[in-house]
Amino acid sequence: MDLRQLNALLAVADHGTFSAAAKALHTVQSNVSNHVGRLERELGVTLVDRSSGQLTAEGEVVAAGARRINGELDGVAADVAALRAEVSGSVRLGMIGTTARWLAPALMEEMAERYPKVHLIVTDATTTSLLPQLLAGNLDLAVVNLPIDDPEVTTELLFTEDTILLTPADHPFAHRAEVDFTELDGMPLLLEPAGTSFRRVLDARAADAGITLVAKAEVDGMRLLASLAFQRFGASVVPSSAAPAWLEGDWRRIRLTGLEGRSVGLARRRRGAPAAPSRALREVLSGVVAAEAPTQPGITPVNAA
Repeated sequence: MDLRQLNALLAVADHGTFSAAAKALHTVQSNVSNHVGRLERELGVTLVDRSSGQLTAEGEVVAAGARRINGELDGVAADVAALRAEVSGSVRLGMIGTTARWLAPALMEEMAERYPKVHLIVTDATTTSLLPQLLAGNLDLAVVNLPIDDPEVTTELLFTEDTILLTPADHPFAHRAEVDFTELDGMPLLLEPAGTSFRRVLDARAADAGITLVAKAEVDGMRLLASLAFQRFGASVVPSSAAPAWLEGDWRRIRLTGLEGRSVGLARRRRGAPAAPSRALREVLSGVVAAEAPTQPGITPVNAA
């Protein structure tokens, strides 16, 4: 097994056919086929379904390992460059959308100023979508909802955030400045799906309080939950940043009391040491959160909690 074989398999995975993979690798199709064939014979399994060009289950496992290996190699090169007092290379950061709205611009600006040779790639997605990418090695770090119950992932708290009830202007609670969480008993609500980090916190608190949360609809995405409330589809339970204070419309932000806020943290794979670009990003991220979070309504950085 060598890197040429692994990279040939990744090219097929990324481009869908052996011919497209050869073009991406600037070689001929027979070379790609030979590399993948040798890898299959060495492992004793079929990695690519020749009829569809799709990876088999075994192929997906090998491709995930190959991506991790390439990430480690990139990290070695970045660490060697850092020894010359020059942090360079790429770092891939995942970020939940409600946080990316206010954090990403300041983070990109600070990284460009302090580490101009680090290429920052940001992926905007839900926690549910980001975690598999982090585990597969497609992301180096991810800003996600906590808690994360995965032994392969380690996390650190960045900030906490108030939870609010977002309602259309004609909702029965629209005239209220705050509502106790227990008053949501039996009320149709727009919620994240059961099992997601944010929903688990809500369900645990509901069980403790002896109330029932009724899902009018379940949506894995805070910004879409907020948009549905903006469009008068119903009341949604979301973190404060899902409805920025500067955004105007025929809807109301209502503070929920009797409920702990959302926790947002930085996640990384437990195995392997972060490379120099990842360490640089983590350092800058902590400083940017400390500076920017207090300017956002309902958000408290961990060092001020």
